[in-house]
Amino acid sequence: MPVIRFENVGKRYPDGTAAVRDLSFEVGAGELVTLVGPSGCGKTTTMKMVNRLIEPTSGRILLDGEDIAGMEPVALRRRIGYVIQQSGLFPHRSVLENTATVPALLGWKKAAARARAAELLDLVGLDPRTFGPRYPDQLSGGQRQRVGVARALAADPPVLLMDEPFGAVDPVVRERLQTEFHALQSRLRKTVLFVTHDIEEAVRLGDRIAVYGDGRIEQYDRPAAVLGAPATPYVARFVGADRGLKRLSVTAVEPSDLQQPPTVRLDDPVGRAADALAALGSRWAVVLDAAGALHGWVPAEALVPAGGGTVRDHARRMEAWVPVGASLKRAFSTMLQYDAGWVAVVDGSRFLGVLTPGRLHEALRRSVGADSSGARREDVRIESVG
Repeated sequence: MPVIRFENVGKRYPDGTAAVRDLSFEVGAGELVTLVGPSGCGKTTTMKMVNRLIEPTSGRILLDGEDIAGMEPVALRRRIGYVIQQSGLFPHRSVLENTATVPALLGWKKAAARARAAELLDLVGLDPRTFGPRYPDQLSGGQRQRVGVARALAADPPVLLMDEPFGAVDPVVRERLQTEFHALQSRLRKTVLFVTHDIEEAVRLGDRIAVYGDGRIEQYDRPAAVLGAPATPYVARFVGADRGLKRLSVTAVEPSDLQQPPTVRLDDPVGRAADALAALGSRWAVVLDAAGALHGWVPAEALVPAGGGTVRDHARRMEAWVPVGASLKRAFSTMLQYDAGWVAVVDGSRFLGVLTPGRLHEALRRSVGADSSGARREDVRIESVG
């Protein structure tokens, strides 16, 4: 059963302004759905209708199958975590007291509420012994946002509403907060509605994206599908002409994307390794240990048979590598960072193969083809030009 369901929901103000028009969509348990669009498109109105800060004028919203119109608003809000852009902390209360707010309102004993607050501060990366006694004006913007997230999670709500939570911090802190929240959500699997105007943030965090136009959803789909196959010209314009580059961040490296280069073992005699590379016409090889784990690489010219010894004596450290399942964006960034012509891909320590620029491009094209055809990515055939 979906946790949140919108059924033909609309919001029209007395002056005739239609903020939201006939919304119908579902948010499943444990999903993070990003609502993205320009200012004034209705995304924040949509979110605020879930906790009845704004009342719809038509349709209905169901929470776990129950119409929220029949719920007492304050009791409803205590079941839903809420994070806003400026964190909304009480300036006269300590960080620990701020975080314990909702458990205290729910009648928890003081010791239990404070213990839960300390646990949540630690979860968001703030040592409660250091930060608990401080006040909001003693924190950085990023730290205040972490406290806001901790407070929203303190009563363990199944649903979390987040309204531009990272919009008021600088880009470096914002990226770090996004990374930390994504990791946190992977562990907690809350059902989240996340409002943003930033398509990059929506793509990075969302399991699904709702792209808003003028009070309505123009497309509701997985990030890769929105970037690969925009449903309307409006969506194509909104996600941008560089949507192919954005898609790199939501397309994972898969084993079928990899090439199998020459490999040698650490304890192979130099002469044998040199002969093997010469027979293949290869200028380099990946070096593995006896268990098949990645150790490094070796250029062919370093393997001088007359010098004797083993490959271990000539192996070089492997800097350019990523785990299988990493994004194509991360793989490409790693290539650029180390000025490498390929990156090694591992599963734990086990070597799987290498991803080259050509194979990265093919992987992206297969991903787009899979979305448009409904096929599996590895089954999509790519025609080469030239």
